[in-house]
Amino acid sequence: MCGIVGVLGNHEVAPILVDALKRLEYRGYDSAGIATLNNGVLDRRRAVGKLVELSDVLVHDPFRWATHGVPNVGNAHPHVIGSVAVVHNGIIENFRELREELAKVGILPQTDTDTETVAMLTQHHLSQGMEPVDAARATIARLEGAYALCFLFSGQDDLMIVARKGSPLAIGYGEGEMFVGSDAIALAPMTNRLSYLEEGDFAVLTRKSVAIWDHNGALANREIRTIRGDANRYDKDGYQHFMEK
Repeated sequence: MCGIVGVLGNHEVAPILVDALKRLEYRGYDSAGIATLNNGVLDRRRAVGKLVELSDVLVHDPFRWATHGVPNVGNAHPHVIGSVAVVHNGIIENFRELREELAKVGILPQTDTDTETVAMLTQHHLSQGMEPVDAARATIARLEGAYALCFLFSGQDDLMIVARKGSPLAIGYGEGEMFVGSDAIALAPMTNRLSYLEEGDFAVLTRKSVAIWDHNGALANREIRTIRGDANRYDKDGYQHFMEK
């Protein structure tokens, strides 16, 4: 199981992301990692274990149970291949078949995870001359299974691409900032204006805009809802577990 958080902002995001990670601890995890973009350069940091042991290492997002592969730093998210970083919640059922195709053109995996295959395939599309949005879209068209996906690209500081099928994903709206998260709990301290992607949606985010396409490839509008309530209701407020609170 995994929790995803993404931020397109204009200031240091590390404290925001670590706080959001804490709010996703209830989902359970065995590893965590972050990927950030600074002046177009991707930086990735990953580790295995509890967040209290990882917070000094982390600076972008998700928690994930190892559905494919054992818990280790190499299998932790995000996965970076070339100029693309990917985080994923779900299971890519046909990743072995996709790996066999990629192996025929000399592209070999470094880990045994399904998510790495998403990054490999996307980078392959980029190497064939596709732009990031087209490369992500072409990759998603090949995937079978369940997923919430988030893509970052080197040299694209004002771009985040997300998609969902079978796993929830929300978009949060700020002032000159945009957010994505597995649920409202993670985004509560950042914004109370959310829209929820529907099954098969594909979205392209910048700091000031969102474009969403539905499963048929048509532009779609998703209702922006104002979530009421105190952000503290979504954290453990000093308790060890949510059930205690």
